[in-house]
Amino acid sequence: MSPAPRATGGGDPEARAREVCLRLLSASPRTRAQLADALRRKDVPDDVADRVLARFTDVGLIDDEAFAQAWVQSRHSGRGLAKRALAAELRRRGVADDTVNEAVETLDPAQEEETARALVVRRLPATRGADPAKRMRRLVGMLARKGYPPGLSYRVVREALTDEGTDPDTVPAPPDPID
Repeated sequence: MSPAPRATGGGDPEARAREVCLRLLSASPRTRAQLADALRRKDVPDDVADRVLARFTDVGLIDDEAFAQAWVQSRHSGRGLAKRALAAELRRRGVADDTVNEAVETLDPAQEEETARALVVRRLPATRGADPAKRMRRLVGMLARKGYPPGLSYRVVREALTDEGTDPDTVPAPPDPID
C-alpha cells in the first residue's frame, strides 16, 4: 500500500506557496526573507511569492519587527549574546538594517554589561589553575565571540579576577584597537 499523497495545493502555485509558508511558520517564527528563500527553493514564481508574502504580512503572520525584538531578548538572555552578535544573526536572517538597529538598541547597556559579568563569573572557575594571562585571554575571547566590545570585555574580566583575588597587574593590557 502506498502512502497517502500530501496536499500540495495541486497545480496552484499560490496554494503551494501558502502551504510552504504556513508549514514553516508553524514550526517557528520566520522572517520575510527566510520565507522568500524557502519559496524560491520550492520553485514558486517570484510574483506569486510576493503576493503570498504581502498577504501574510498584512494579516500579521509575518512581522520582522516583532521577530527581531523577540530574537534579541531571547538570544541575549538565553545565550548571553551582545548587540554586535545579535545584529549579525538578524542580518543573516534577512532582517532590514533599520529593524536590526531598533531591536538591538532595546538592550540596555547596563543589562549588557551585567550579562557579560554573569558569563565571566560562570566561566571563571573552569580557568582556575591556569596562568593569569591565559585566563584573561580565554575569558576575554569568550566574551568577544559573543559580540562584546574589547574594552568592556577586558574591564569585566579584570574586575572578576580582582574580586577573586588574582592580581590583574600580572596580566598584560591588551593592545589598543585599530580603528
